[in-house]
Amino acid sequence: MGGLTTHVLDTAHGKPGSGIPLTLHRVSAERELLVTTVTNSDGRTDLPLLDDNSQVPDTYELTFSVAEYFRKTGAIDDAAFLDSITLRFTITDSSHYHIVHCLDDTEAGLQFFTDGMLLVKDGKVIELGPAENIRAQLSADSLIIDHGEHLICPGLIDCHVHFPQLDVIASYGAQLLDWLETYTFPSEARYGDPEIAQADANFFIDELLRNGTTTALVFASVHPTSVDAIFTAAQQRNMRLAAGKVLMDRNCPANLQDTPASAYHDSRELIEKWHHQDRLLYAITPRFAVTSSDAQLAAAGQLAEEFPDTLIHTHLSENLDEVAWITELFPHARSYLDVYAQHGLLRERSVFAHCIHLHEEDYQEFAQHGGGMAFCPSSNLFLGSGLFDLKKAHAYGVNVGLGTDVGGGTSFSLLQTINAAYKVLQMQKQSLHSAEALYLATLGGAKTLGIDDKVGNFLSGKEADFIILDNTPTPLLARRLAQAHTHKDALFMHMILGDDRSISETYILGERVYKKGTVSS
Repeated sequence: MGGLTTHVLDTAHGKPGSGIPLTLHRVSAERELLVTTVTNSDGRTDLPLLDDNSQVPDTYELTFSVAEYFRKTGAIDDAAFLDSITLRFTITDSSHYHIVHCLDDTEAGLQFFTDGMLLVKDGKVIELGPAENIRAQLSADSLIIDHGEHLICPGLIDCHVHFPQLDVIASYGAQLLDWLETYTFPSEARYGDPEIAQADANFFIDELLRNGTTTALVFASVHPTSVDAIFTAAQQRNMRLAAGKVLMDRNCPANLQDTPASAYHDSRELIEKWHHQDRLLYAITPRFAVTSSDAQLAAAGQLAEEFPDTLIHTHLSENLDEVAWITELFPHARSYLDVYAQHGLLRERSVFAHCIHLHEEDYQEFAQHGGGMAFCPSSNLFLGSGLFDLKKAHAYGVNVGLGTDVGGGTSFSLLQTINAAYKVLQMQKQSLHSAEALYLATLGGAKTLGIDDKVGNFLSGKEADFIILDNTPTPLLARRLAQAHTHKDALFMHMILGDDRSISETYILGERVYKKGTVSS
């Protein structure tokens, strides 16, 4: 029997409570009598009190008139003492919400659409709204794809990830500086071989798509061939992706060193070759100030001045030993961030990964000059680097997005990265509600990269990159989602228990490029 039912049991006598009159009222506005009936021999009602179509969200009172039943059974000597029993309850909105996106980072800015429709044409979002409204506009030959009970949301945006560290993920036992020497540099040395670089780039991009990531800011290696490889792989799949050649002229193995001059000329050639080709963007990429001399950082600053719409991508204040080394290498600088600022590398479209060990003045400089932060909780925990202070970044109005930071990070999944972010913030007595978490992984990431006019949500005119979240990816998540009281609860469950198995499909410019088990290159 579906709908709302009741079952009365007489535990004093070990039998059903039969012949008990009952009424059901709706009471949240004007009191309205909905049902008058009597329990049958099984203590139930012959028909549901409310069928599935009648269970609208509201407050109800179910009243059992028990006086006569108590008199007949002798349960209470004076039946008038308890002549009725009333149960007051509320039915919440049990609708399934099929589309979600963010207008800002507040809970009020989180928009859900039940039975919604996303209208896409020529790779762009035309409209988002109730299906019945949009369906009326469609021509007879329009293609309609019904994703059932799954959830449609904007494609996820990874603000910091290392393509050459694909094969060092889950490597044991080191913190940042040891990690670079032991794992990262040897792996990156392989990318001078164009065939290796291209094969790994194809796998890397497919892994992003399999995890629902449709836009990424990517570290390549020092080799121009690695930049060609990652851009080629992304271009073949029509992805929006930013990347750049790593600049390193000291404190790294000789086979990975360039010079200030070669870094400038190689980067300039790559900018002219790839920047704004289709959906690709170039990022000027000094690895971190430890591995770049003043001369090389000045060359990077010159590139930033000559190509002001490029991104700048580097690391900042990830590890205390790193910060101490910066103090030795740049004694003239007020702080680690000031090293970059002095060379013209702190501006809009600058993205700094980690930003854990900052001074108050650093936040003020961010607020004054622009630049965004990539919050990388998975790698910060794995490498023991520290805890990112999201509350303080927000207090200064700094744009923040999420970074998986593979391979220090342990998953390509931004859902798992949100999981780690929630825990990092809990350790600082900060909260991360589902609306802000989705914002960080979508629109917040887009703002951090300076591309929120193109991606990040479903406003009309934006590029139609989106994913389909499976509502039954694992038995546990399916079980928990079935118990969700609100759409925000359900979204939070996706973020804490979800991973690559949660991604049913990935769409780029309105075209499906991934379906579970298959990636279309």
